[in-house]
Amino acid sequence: MKATGTFKVNSWEETPCDEGWGGSKVTRAKATQAASGSLEGEARLEYLMTYCKDGSASYLVTLRVAGKLEGRSGGFVAEGRGNYAEGSAACNFTVVPGAGSGELAGLRGTGSFTAKHAEYPNVPFTLDYHFE
Repeated sequence: MKATGTFKVNSWEETPCDEGWGGSKVTRAKATQAASGSLEGEARLEYLMTYCKDGSASYLVTLRVAGKLEGRSGGFVAEGRGNYAEGSAACNFTVVPGAGSGELAGLRGTGSFTAKHAEYPNVPFTLDYHFE
């Protein structure tokens, strides 16, 4: 099955972890988002990001989502890897096996988003999923 919708960025708090390694910078960020569409609910995200001298960045993210997926209530965790370059962020993520709860227990899937900076705070996403 395929879920589509948007994440609206509600908050973003970024703090430096390490700077000065050849001009790169490492930061951590915490964010909250509201999901709408096939997935409705709230997400809490934790990022670990590396910024490069050329303005690009790469990041790892963990998403904790609580809400409804196609009417099924519960929560799940997903992990992703992404990059930012030339005003556009892209990420691929995977639902963590065994990290679903409620009616979303047994959820498996992969998803992605790509957003140009001008599209923030509403970021379109897709999630291809199934249940065990």
